[in-house]
Amino acid sequence: MASLHLYDDATARAFEPFALTRPAGELRAGALLVRERWTMALGIPAQGFVGAPHLATFEELEAPPASPAELPAGTLLVNTRCAPALDGIDPDADAWACEGRLAAVRLRDPLPVERLAGGALALEALLPDGARATPIRGWWLDAVWDYVGRLTAMLADDLPRLGHTIEVTRHGATVLGTHPVFVEAGATVEPFVVFDVSAGPIMVRRGAHVLAFTRVVGPCYVGEDSIVTADKVAACSIGEQCRVHGEISTSILVGHANKAHDGFVGHSMLGRWVNLGAGTTTSNLKNTYGTVALWTPAGVVDTGLQFLGTLFGDHAKTGIGLRLTTGSVLGAGANVYDRMPPKAVAPFAWGGAVPYESYDVEKFVQVAARAMARRQVTLGERGAQALRAAHARGAGLRVELARG
Repeated sequence: MASLHLYDDATARAFEPFALTRPAGELRAGALLVRERWTMALGIPAQGFVGAPHLATFEELEAPPASPAELPAGTLLVNTRCAPALDGIDPDADAWACEGRLAAVRLRDPLPVERLAGGALALEALLPDGARATPIRGWWLDAVWDYVGRLTAMLADDLPRLGHTIEVTRHGATVLGTHPVFVEAGATVEPFVVFDVSAGPIMVRRGAHVLAFTRVVGPCYVGEDSIVTADKVAACSIGEQCRVHGEISTSILVGHANKAHDGFVGHSMLGRWVNLGAGTTTSNLKNTYGTVALWTPAGVVDTGLQFLGTLFGDHAKTGIGLRLTTGSVLGAGANVYDRMPPKAVAPFAWGGAVPYESYDVEKFVQVAARAMARRQVTLGERGAQALRAAHARGAGLRVELARG
């Protein structure tokens, strides 16, 4: 069987605040992680990823390790900025094109990974002479905000395909609308839950728990072992082991994130191990109703989106009652409280007001290990090394943002 490896190109490696601590294949696009999408579409498990050097020891749950020094002939190399539809793909093709752009290629010859080190090599350069790319359905994620901007369309497409083996059921809830409700065996839906499927389907995975007096609006995905309680949850993709309370709309929780209290979160994306203090609220619409600009490593960019909240990097934490302005970026490992922070907060920032202090790296690693242990996940030495490498690499961003 051919091996599958995930390639973060230079664009994906700039998807902050997430790229500092994870490869793009481990970001949630629609209902699934990008890696899971490719694995499901091709029927082949991922064996490795080619990403930024500081992620060499990245280690997390079922994620594959960094790829070896050479990829053998026959390897399927996929661009992680392409999120394939879950239709299924011919695994025997030479190459695959999505929306007219090359998304994956089968290597005819062995490839030294050092050729991909900077992320500048395009897959077209690896296309064998005479090879033809097979068209596939999917979505390109050309900017980090596209995960949010394309969320509802992807969920509407994903859930019927994921749900084809799950019984369509009302599961005792009040159901409004005609789209299906998929509740996997082992999930719990309490009385007085309302599933509004007027605009799209809903899926609740095994081990998940939807508590009474919760209104879930489709298209919406609730991942394994997550708990959703007592407010309106609309058009969201909630990864595994999350805690969600209060109003949340058109947002992505990669997994293992806590929004366990009141406060509105809209058109936002939460990395793993994010914890929002009680009353944390995001703004997702400007008073002018204009498009939202967002900080990126290349500068502030107009996203073209009218609705965009906050991008929370992995392990970011907010204090109680914190307010976040439209189009905010909270860096990985940042811990902020008291006053409204600026639109861009550097990774591993700490404090109640600008200028923030830098979170001591060893204290951060200790806290990360404690937080993960609460979900029965162990932070291993390789994972801790990756966090230390991210802290070191983030020093440049801390200096840049401190200068304004």
